[in-house]
Amino acid sequence: QEMPPSLPATINIREPRWDQSTFQGRAKHFFMVTDPRNLLLSGATLEEARRVVEDYRAGTVPPGLTEDQLWRAKYIYDSAFHPDTGEKMLLVGRMSAQVPMNMTITGCMLTFYRTTPAVLFWQWVNQSFNAIVNYTNRSGDAPITPSQLGTAYVSATTGAVVTALGLKSLTKHLPAIIGRYVPFAAVAAANCINIPLMRQRELKLGIPVTDENGNRLGESTAAAQKAIFQVVVSRIGMAAPAMAIPPVIMNALEKRAFLKRYPYLNAPLQVGLVGLCLVFATPLCCALFPQKSSMPVSRLEPEVQAQIREKDPRLETVYFNKGL
Repeated sequence: QEMPPSLPATINIREPRWDQSTFQGRAKHFFMVTDPRNLLLSGATLEEARRVVEDYRAGTVPPGLTEDQLWRAKYIYDSAFHPDTGEKMLLVGRMSAQVPMNMTITGCMLTFYRTTPAVLFWQWVNQSFNAIVNYTNRSGDAPITPSQLGTAYVSATTGAVVTALGLKSLTKHLPAIIGRYVPFAAVAAANCINIPLMRQRELKLGIPVTDENGNRLGESTAAAQKAIFQVVVSRIGMAAPAMAIPPVIMNALEKRAFLKRYPYLNAPLQVGLVGLCLVFATPLCCALFPQKSSMPVSRLEPEVQAQIREKDPRLETVYFNKGL
């Protein structure tokens, strides 16, 4: 029997497998990236994937390797190792941990929203988790200092708790269903504080903008603002279905005899419903905007425009990485 032809060494595995200019391609990519099953892979499997990817990048193609195996190795490698530093990431901070972690935390936020200590505790847990995710997925180009991390963490936690408690006291006299939406408002508020603070360095100094071939043209704060705005929108979008749909279902269920008879099923049911929403909402909201975002040169700051016009007067559009 003859050996299958070996793979060409020209597949670009630095880029995602699917066309990122379409929503469908981005969605397929993020379904792979956020697949919670990646958390169950053994250390040996991760090392094996790392070996395949690093060998392939160095130009050594193991005999018998198929294209599907290569892509699988790439997605396993990406799920566990930092793209810029190459170090293994904290388990909790990986994109594949997003669904199980968020589902547990959000489920609990929605279940235990009636008492002040519970509100405080779960909003704090949620912001601590956010800080870990933001730190784990930081850009290697602009590392976050511990003091920036601390400031963002404290401000976001305070913001979330103040919003939650403020709204909680306002909704006392309103129908019960409205009270169930307090956690969502608090999370949305915290995201609006947390992400810009974590990325304050980019807002001050700008992020690299490039032409379509990836040649660096300068740093722009206008691009940073757009990138951060897009990330805030997709983060709030991710939380929305999970925090908006279950309350309606739970509100209906709690009026039935079944939940009155088995009140301890409240939290597991809530967590399950949230999980179902997140499995779809997480990758689909990551896919809302292309990872490589773009904007017209005319929308950049005047001095950056001038810099670019000197290099390439005909250039109309610049590109930048929006972050996650």
